[in-house]
Amino acid sequence: MNSLTLKENGFVDFRPLKGLQLSNIPENTNSVIIIADTTLIDKSKSDILYIGKTKKLAKRIFGGYLAGYGSKTTQKIHATLFNEGYIEKAAISWILTDDPKATQQELLEKYKNEHDNYPAWNVVKKIDTKPQKNTKKAAKPQKNTKKTKTPVIAKTVKKVIKKRKPSRQNYKKTT
Repeated sequence: MNSLTLKENGFVDFRPLKGLQLSNIPENTNSVIIIADTTLIDKSKSDILYIGKTKKLAKRIFGGYLAGYGSKTTQKIHATLFNEGYIEKAAISWILTDDPKATQQELLEKYKNEHDNYPAWNVVKKIDTKPQKNTKKAAKPQKNTKKTKTPVIAKTVKKVIKKRKPSRQNYKKTT
């Protein structure tokens, strides 16, 4: 899977991120995004750097990837684009879809099957390799007490009443 095969499957032509204009992007549409490295096109290695999904394409590209707002993954992509010089060589493409999550998963699995790994910028969820601790505690024996505890509200009411009533010791006889 590379950028050339994606064009055959309905993705729009790749557009450089550096000169991208808002007028070239559809608004508020469910989409799957592909970011590719233009220096790797027509090479044996795949040029796809990232496969993502979004409900608002323009906001994700301009607010997320180019401005740096969003989740950790979006902020990492922004940092990589600008700190490592990928803004000069990265291009973006998308496909409109009714179910972006399913389409993204399908593309990620297809990529993984062909390349034995996910694209370089996709975050791989860590699998917990630590052994699970036994979190169940032994049950404590129940105390058999016949005392009934005063409800919390009743205790609070008693405290308020005690504060309002002055004690008899504080009264002075005035006769």
